Amino acid sequence: MVFGIVTPSHLSALSLQQVLELGNIYLENAYRTTDRDISLVLCHEAKVALSQAKSANKKHPSRLNDVGYQALREGLATAYIDLGKLLERQGHQVEALAICKKAEKWGGNAHDQGRLAGSSRLGDITQQLQSTSIPAANSQDGGPMQNGSPQPSKLRGNVATIPSHIFVNDLPLPAIEFRLPATDERLNNTRQLVSCLGLLQSSRSTDDIMDPAVRKWLLVAERDADEQERLHVLATEVIRAFKRDEIKDAKAVTEVVCLAPVLNKDTFHDLLREFYSGIDHSGLLNFHQLEGLAQLIQDADPGHLGADDLVKILELVSTRLMNTHQQSSRHMHQLTLAVSHVLDAMADTKVTGLDRNRLHEPLSAYLSELKGSKDPYLVYQASYAYQALLCVPDNETTWQAAMRRTGKVVQGVSGLVSAVKSLDLVKFFEGLQDIQRGFDGASKVVDVVKTAYNEVVSLVQSGQGFVECLQEGLSFERKRDWYSALRGADTLIRNGELAIFRKLVCEAPCRYDAAFQWGVCQRLGGIAANTMWDTVTRRSAIEFLGAIYRDDDVWGQQASVKQWILNILMQLASSPTGDLQLHATIAASILQELGSCGDTKKQDMYETCRKNGPIAYPLNVTTPEIGSPSLLDRAQNRPDVESNLRMLRKQRTKERDDEVYIQPQAKANIQAADDTRFPLMEKVQEFLASEQKVFLLLGDSGAGKSTFSRELETQLWQSYKSKTGRIPLHINLPTIEKPEHDMIAKQLRRTEFSEPQIREMKHHRKFILICDGYDESQQTHNLYMSNQLNRPGEWDAQMMISCRSEYLGSDYRDRFQPGDRNKKSDSSLYQEAVITPFSLDQVHSYINQYVSIRQPLWRANDYMEALEHIPSLKDLVKNPFLMTLSLEVLPRIVDPGQHLSTTRVTRVTLYDHFVEQWLERGKKRLGEKDLPPQAKAAYERFCAEGFTLNGIGYLKKLAVAIYKEQDGHPVVEYSQLNDEGSWKVAFFNQKHKQLLLEASPLTRNGNQHRFIHRSILEYGLARAIFDPQDKKNRIPLAPGSGRRARASSNSGNDSDDGSDEESSLQEQEPDINSPLAWRSFVDEHSLLQFLEERVRQEPVFKEQLLAYIEHSKKDKKWSKAAANAITILVRAGVHFIGTDLRGIRIRGADLSRGIFDSVQMQGANLRKANLRGVWLRETDLRGAQMADVQFGEFPLLQLLGEVGTCAYSPDGTLFAVGLRESGQILVYATSNWESIMSLTDHNRTVRRIEFSPRGDRMASGSCDKTVRLWDVKTGACLHLLNSADEVNCVAYSPQGDRVASASDDKTVRIWDSATGEYFQSLVGHSGHVYCVAYAPDGSVIASGSEDLTVRLWNTDTGECSRVLSGHSNKVWAIAYSPKGDQVATASYDETIRLWDVKAGITIRSLSGHGSRVTCVAYSLNGGQIASSGGEGTVRLWDVETGACRHTWTGHGAAVGSVAYSPKGDQIASGSSDETVRLWDASVGAADIAFGGHRSGVYDVRYSAKLDLIVSCGMENTIRFWDVETGTCRRTLRSDGNEVTGVAFSPQGHQIVSCSSCDTIQLWELETGTCQRTFTGHKGYNCRVAYSPHGDLIASGGSDTTVRLWDVTSGDCRGILEGHTDFVVSIDFSPNGMWVASGSYDCSVRLWDIGSLACRFILIGHEFGVACVVFSPQGDQLASGGSEPIRLWNVETGDSKMSLSGHDDWVNCLTYSPKGDVLASGSEDTTVRLWDVASGECRAVIPSFPGAVDGISWICSLSESHMYFVTGSADGSVLKWLVIKEADVYRVRLQWGSTNGSLNVTGASMQDVRGLSRVDKELLKQRGAVGEPENVLREAGKKVLAMASVVSKLKQMSRGMVPESSSAANYTGEQPEQLVEQHVGQQTDEQVEQQVEEQIEQVVEHTGDS
Repeated sequence: MVFGIVTPSHLSALSLQQVLELGNIYLENAYRTTDRDISLVLCHEAKVALSQAKSANKKHPSRLNDVGYQALREGLATAYIDLGKLLERQGHQVEALAICKKAEKWGGNAHDQGRLAGSSRLGDITQQLQSTSIPAANSQDGGPMQNGSPQPSKLRGNVATIPSHIFVNDLPLPAIEFRLPATDERLNNTRQLVSCLGLLQSSRSTDDIMDPAVRKWLLVAERDADEQERLHVLATEVIRAFKRDEIKDAKAVTEVVCLAPVLNKDTFHDLLREFYSGIDHSGLLNFHQLEGLAQLIQDADPGHLGADDLVKILELVSTRLMNTHQQSSRHMHQLTLAVSHVLDAMADTKVTGLDRNRLHEPLSAYLSELKGSKDPYLVYQASYAYQALLCVPDNETTWQAAMRRTGKVVQGVSGLVSAVKSLDLVKFFEGLQDIQRGFDGASKVVDVVKTAYNEVVSLVQSGQGFVECLQEGLSFERKRDWYSALRGADTLIRNGELAIFRKLVCEAPCRYDAAFQWGVCQRLGGIAANTMWDTVTRRSAIEFLGAIYRDDDVWGQQASVKQWILNILMQLASSPTGDLQLHATIAASILQELGSCGDTKKQDMYETCRKNGPIAYPLNVTTPEIGSPSLLDRAQNRPDVESNLRMLRKQRTKERDDEVYIQPQAKANIQAADDTRFPLMEKVQEFLASEQKVFLLLGDSGAGKSTFSRELETQLWQSYKSKTGRIPLHINLPTIEKPEHDMIAKQLRRTEFSEPQIREMKHHRKFILICDGYDESQQTHNLYMSNQLNRPGEWDAQMMISCRSEYLGSDYRDRFQPGDRNKKSDSSLYQEAVITPFSLDQVHSYINQYVSIRQPLWRANDYMEALEHIPSLKDLVKNPFLMTLSLEVLPRIVDPGQHLSTTRVTRVTLYDHFVEQWLERGKKRLGEKDLPPQAKAAYERFCAEGFTLNGIGYLKKLAVAIYKEQDGHPVVEYSQLNDEGSWKVAFFNQKHKQLLLEASPLTRNGNQHRFIHRSILEYGLARAIFDPQDKKNRIPLAPGSGRRARASSNSGNDSDDGSDEESSLQEQEPDINSPLAWRSFVDEHSLLQFLEERVRQEPVFKEQLLAYIEHSKKDKKWSKAAANAITILVRAGVHFIGTDLRGIRIRGADLSRGIFDSVQMQGANLRKANLRGVWLRETDLRGAQMADVQFGEFPLLQLLGEVGTCAYSPDGTLFAVGLRESGQILVYATSNWESIMSLTDHNRTVRRIEFSPRGDRMASGSCDKTVRLWDVKTGACLHLLNSADEVNCVAYSPQGDRVASASDDKTVRIWDSATGEYFQSLVGHSGHVYCVAYAPDGSVIASGSEDLTVRLWNTDTGECSRVLSGHSNKVWAIAYSPKGDQVATASYDETIRLWDVKAGITIRSLSGHGSRVTCVAYSLNGGQIASSGGEGTVRLWDVETGACRHTWTGHGAAVGSVAYSPKGDQIASGSSDETVRLWDASVGAADIAFGGHRSGVYDVRYSAKLDLIVSCGMENTIRFWDVETGTCRRTLRSDGNEVTGVAFSPQGHQIVSCSSCDTIQLWELETGTCQRTFTGHKGYNCRVAYSPHGDLIASGGSDTTVRLWDVTSGDCRGILEGHTDFVVSIDFSPNGMWVASGSYDCSVRLWDIGSLACRFILIGHEFGVACVVFSPQGDQLASGGSEPIRLWNVETGDSKMSLSGHDDWVNCLTYSPKGDVLASGSEDTTVRLWDVASGECRAVIPSFPGAVDGISWICSLSESHMYFVTGSADGSVLKWLVIKEADVYRVRLQWGSTNGSLNVTGASMQDVRGLSRVDKELLKQRGAVGEPENVLREAGKKVLAMASVVSKLKQMSRGMVPESSSAANYTGEQPEQLVEQHVGQQTDEQVEQQVEEQIEQVVEHTGDS
């Protein structure tokens, strides 16, 4: 680009001021340009110009007077500062510093901040004014001031002054703030629409200054073409609404015109034509449209208005202006204003060629005439329009213009040339033109360089005659600079640049011009009147007006201007109300002040103006009100919904009156401990404030879910904001037909919203859905997904949905999480909580509130006393609904004078009394009513028969009908018109039944009837199944011909003789009409609770259920009843031991955790039975049908080496295992768990395997110092990556393009996975690096090291961004949470730490592994962590609470690896025991409350005083068991991780326990509190024992010592030292004189209590001693450990006898109370009973589910019967009965508590049918014997053929398959016949069930059995 530059020689011809101005122009343009090279050139020229000015001033100081000289110095200093900053910005630091020093010499401050962002804008405007200004020569509107004040100098610094507090700072643009709408959200007004469309049109360069929320909205909208289209269509519809509007008043015009800046060209022209046509065709001029047209032109996008458009509009407006006669000045003013706006637009868009003769000249003449108007306001507007017209060139040629302008142009040009002398004007003009092209559009106000080009006179004045020559060529019709200044002022005001506006007004060369001052005052008045400006700004505008009026020396004495100011102030002062009230006061105050300023003439003028009053002319306020309903409302056709919402709000909140409510507490999930609770309402409010979409609220029946839902709804309604607020909508799901489809609309219709209102809310409102009763509506659908919530065009809603916990299975989250079943659900949008039982404080609060509101017979203290003394009542009332029932019926249950401790209250008892009391109150209420004769007769008959009895009968029948006719759906809709003849008539329309209906616990809402609580319905059905008041249940019948084996119960007393006599309660003939016979209830948890309690209370009911089972052997019609019956019995704790169950049919029964020991189940039909955690030890299952049974466990993989690592492929189809030592990698197919590949390239331990994200590759790291990348399909090694040392871990990046490896060389290395090339190393750890993991987004790598730290590395830079410290031993494993916000680390310090990645802090530390933690893995949703440990366990942790949910103990050695399956349903663990085990990750998700040990039991003891058994174990709990029933009575939690030993005090009031930490605890049994802690051992405490007198406690531990403790004082009475290894067993002699200790050092020591001396050291065990025990007589001591068991003589220390038989270590020993039998428990999973006298083994109890670690005899008075209890490593506690018959001992299980693990040891599976290959392998591994059937019989072939029909039947039942469609046939029938036979109004489930029954029939008829 060629620049026209003024050379130094030419500069010398210019004046100092001109040189300085030229330099400033260079600087201004240098600031504007974005081209660095151009900017540097301009800076250079500015520097040259400044140097020239400096030199000229030194040579000719006399050229300026003192004022001028000082102004020049200041200007020069300012220019130098600007130049310095500019150079600094461009990187020339040294030169910038030198320039700034020059500035200081000229009086400037190099650190001055005065020239900021706004200075360039001011420079634009000022330069334009200076370049276009011409010194006035006594012109009419620009002459000298009346006081002779000189025209201002053009030098900087010579400026007007006003008070410094006026317009100090720039402000944001005055605008109304709008919330940006969500996609498809309805807009509230048109300006909101303008904001959205404006953002969509905004430049991306503004991103940096955008608010983050705005930027986020814009990013979403830009990606959503549909949303953009919707907004544009809305704008079009608003214009259409305007066109249809006949009135087109000011509000409508204002609304539609505000769209102008954001309309596309076509739409804008459509609107423009509407305005044009309205003005053109109206007889009377519509001034609203005229104003709108003017505003439309002013706000239009410059590209939308073409020259033709503007010319046409100008013609129209000019014609109307010139043809308007005898109109008021205001009309003329409006027309002239419109002309001005049109001309402004024409000037801005550079319209040329305006027809001078037809348009330009006539308009110019007419405007000139208006200048003679007596209306000064009209004169000003005409002058303004005239100036605008001059900026629009006409079609006159230059020669024509020259001739018209007196022919002096030529002379003027020559004079100009002579004035600049040697200046090369051609090059100068060309350079300026080039600069103009380079900076075109840089300024929104004016283009400085273009103006300078057009008006070059002001840039190159260089001598005498220059200005005069130009004036000779111009006449009266010339451009004036005030017009340009006011245009600039308008732009600054619109942009909020008020500080620059102030500078412009004060520094403008035309500031003395009356027209300029008029325009400024008009704009100040507009600011003062505009309520969108803040108070300070509006006040500043008023004070600015006062300053102009006041200071004549600065602003002159133009009388018209002063009058204009007074008129503006009077208008402002006359607005005493609204937003202008404050400013009216200010204006009035300033007016009063102005009355006394100036001379007499000025004061007279003031008084005249005040007397005449203000002339009303509109002040320029830009935000007029938009009408209502607005055009946008009409465009959106918005119906009114708020009135209906107000009615709904009133109705819903009223229903909550007088309801007892206690804020519930909740926990994070089902598995979390109850003590990790939090306030539920706070958690829900957090959810509602988040971006999450679904909140699942779980809880037991009666937990308070519905109550909370109603309370939440009430609170949300109370905070609801009309029009903008989210609408809370409570949906009782059972009342909605098919809520899986459009449930919101269905609910709104129920609340009487119209269809237009529903559509309005669907598309334009947001909802908070409170969906109650998911379980009651019997849903299986994901309601969020099926209702398509938050999808485009669908309902915008957050959902809270409640459901009973027991209703859901293990994978229940799929029913609630947003997402797709075929894709990964988005867990980040989902949250859940489980309501916890009431705490004691909540119970007390509820009681007090209840007593206060309900005023019952009892006082609060009465209830409190009952809680304290009635057994088990505290546990019951933790359930809110049971609490309500209890408070209602306790006064009825407790008889006066009855001792509370003798009162027995159960759940079913509460319901019995509650229902009876409700009916009695109903009876009383009916008796008080004036009944019609027929109703009164019915009432009296009911009373005579027993009203309550009739009421219960009605309740039972209705409950049965609801289950039979509605499949348990609780809401009955009855319409007399529609339901005539239906089953409902018998309950809701029979006259005599109306009384029972009214008295029953039912509610009615319109035509819908339901029980007051779901549990009342279930109670009614349970009572229909068995009613203790039904006489027929009490009539003993003759026994049946069949003889059943006995079924024992852990809730009742069985005879001790072991005989098979019949019960005294004889067999009841089953009722085929019982609900048990026609419906399966195995999943109805709440119903089963009622029934299992009935079993415990009513032995006859137990016999009835056994009869169902018995009858199923003979007739399959009893199979449903039998399945229900056995499910109820198992839940009731009935144990089947030695029972004859051959041939029973219990398809689909739930036998989970049931005890079936030594049961005969040959030929039984167990299809689809739930066998999770079932005990089937020694059970005979030969020939049983077991297809589709659920064991809930998986077989283990047996390998030929220790497992180092394991991993699933991303799709879950493959599983890889890496072995230690050999380095072999085995790959399995998870479909059948068969090995499909063996990779043997590694030659040492494989430490880590990881699949690539796509699953096509696999990386392995090994101790052989290599990383290998494998092709998963072929098994080929693609790349061998060599490391400097052993590789401990590998990890793929989420993108799969990188592989990271951790090594003993203290580094993390990054490799390119495609090429195998080394990429970079991460260096920083000071020890071996053991683990590495990528963050889910790939931006960070985490690594753990031997140096005890975790480091986080930035993957882009390779820098360590954070170091996490806290572990006390090496960090061995690491895992990122799925969201990437947490890191979990596993350490050899036996802990897991969860870290907050952002904060770098530990969230929590998880302790529980008794050894090093070797691996961690997050679950799919990040809610759980699985970990493995060196002690051989796998643990499952809750991330939210840190609680250990479950412990698996099946491995026999250290576990080194854990991995979640991709579906999250399995956890795999690899161990040094050469196995991989697969665990059910959903364990406990839907289990019944479990009271037993979940992991290994270390010790069991019996107390004869209390008749209790105590056990302790791995999970830090101590449990107390009822000897007779096996019920867990109490649980205590110890301080340690594991409780290793426990002992009762001889008095029975205390126990002592020891744990894996270094403490021993003494517990008070009555209170369950720890009374004392003994400390002294260093390390692990192994066993404790009480002395016979109860005064001493002995303990042994890992510190090899035995310690004696004083029970009373807690002091250590002595330390017995001598052992050299762990002391693992302790026992006192019966006389209390001796203590025996056994140790891993292979010795037994006998210690004298008195002297603390070791009396004997007994040696006889080769590998260690595990247990020692004294005989009851004290003369003998038995010791066990490594084989054999030894019996020692206490007096001599000699070995009396050795007992051999166990195949492994003996863990525990106990003498029978008489001392004649010794019981031993072993690692070989057996218990042996030894005759002490002979040393013979009398009995072997095999097949324990784990090593037997604890054993204790139970006292018995019988000579022939003995009992003992065992505790095993699997967590089971079992009580055994021993029957002595001569020398033969018969042993059988009496009751048991298991840990929920499957036990099939010794079970016979010979010829069992239907087992899958995986299940067969599982049973074989667990110790089952026999071979299940493998042959596919003829029946199997028919089953397969028939099964293929099932899917067709389902489809045809839904009408999806045409009738002509064919399906495979079987047994000769045509498929069409099958369809006709099975398809009707049946569900898929019913069709499937019928077909499966036929399959069973085929199997039974063709099979062997």
